[in-house]
Amino acid sequence: MLVFLDDSGDPGFKIKKGSSPCFVIALVIFDDHLEAETCAVEIKKLRRELHLSDQFEFKFSKCSAVFRKAFLTRVVSYKFRVRAIVMRKDAIYSAELRESKESFYRYAIRMVLQHSFGTIKKARLKMDGHEDREFRRELQAYLRRQLQVSREGEPILEDVRIVDSKNNVLIQLADMVAGTLRRHAEEEKKDAIEYRTILQKRIEDVWNFG
Repeated sequence: MLVFLDDSGDPGFKIKKGSSPCFVIALVIFDDHLEAETCAVEIKKLRRELHLSDQFEFKFSKCSAVFRKAFLTRVVSYKFRVRAIVMRKDAIYSAELRESKESFYRYAIRMVLQHSFGTIKKARLKMDGHEDREFRRELQAYLRRQLQVSREGEPILEDVRIVDSKNNVLIQLADMVAGTLRRHAEEEKKDAIEYRTILQKRIEDVWNFG
């Protein structure tokens, strides 16, 4: 099982000063390695069809509506599952989570991986590594420690790797999924329902936390 993780929004709580109202962690889960490889090739093909360079990175926040729709429409024919957590910050009361971005980020990741009802097991997790090196090491250790065994008695994670999203189109897929779900959750833009509707057939669970 391959799991690709990315987030959308920010873990800060100063919403009146620009922090996002919601924070989303999205998981893109492939139960078959070959399906993951084929999907990755398709994303690279799309990049060339759109006359983009091989170094172009699909990011929801930076893509045009045309690119977002083209991307989501192309990938939904592949067999992957989406599980996500939408953290509504106005419903988070823990002082530790509100005051520490690192604690909040770690907690959100642990929650979405831990509460999968047995649908994630012995997974090889890959996630974007834009944080500093020390935090990345601590996060890897935290996840290995906290997610050794699921409630069903099986290991949740077999391996945790931090990778650069620029070089991994399936992390970019997770970014596009996370962005889609956050825009839909925040209900601020009219195009939110369009992206969610395209993606719907691949959504297994979205946990509205809070």
